[in-house]
Amino acid sequence: MTTTTLPSVRQELGDFNSIVCFKAVITGVEDTLGPDGAAVVFTRAGKVRGQVLATELGLAGSDIPVEQIAGALNAAIGRDGTRLCAVTRSYTEGDTIVIETQETVCSAGEPLGSDRTCTFTLGAVWGALETVTGRSFIGQHTDSVLRGGTSDKFEFSPL
Repeated sequence: MTTTTLPSVRQELGDFNSIVCFKAVITGVEDTLGPDGAAVVFTRAGKVRGQVLATELGLAGSDIPVEQIAGALNAAIGRDGTRLCAVTRSYTEGDTIVIETQETVCSAGEPLGSDRTCTFTLGAVWGALETVTGRSFIGQHTDSVLRGGTSDKFEFSPL
């Protein structure tokens, strides 16, 4: 695996912005398009980001073992990367690939019991997974820390 260090986009402020601002974008788009329309937009935007990320990391078509995907993604989008979320575990259950995350940007600041789903984060993991494996999946957010889960869990079934 190779990593790519890109130059800073902003010289003074750096490449990161606040969760508060990102969540304002999410709620503004939801207000404009409705929750279902916004979910489609953010999931697709996340998929594109994940595809680009996997390609930049030199992982496109590498088909690394599923158990190693969490580490590769976490290095890129976890604490030492863009901090979208911590990717804590990846494994298979039958034909389904499961990827568990913590501290997703989508769940940040949400009250317990919230029906918020991790559309952008799901999309980013989904796009990266498809780019790494060269296979197509249908993804869903199946468990949430907001609703009693131990992680935000994404399940990917082959198409």
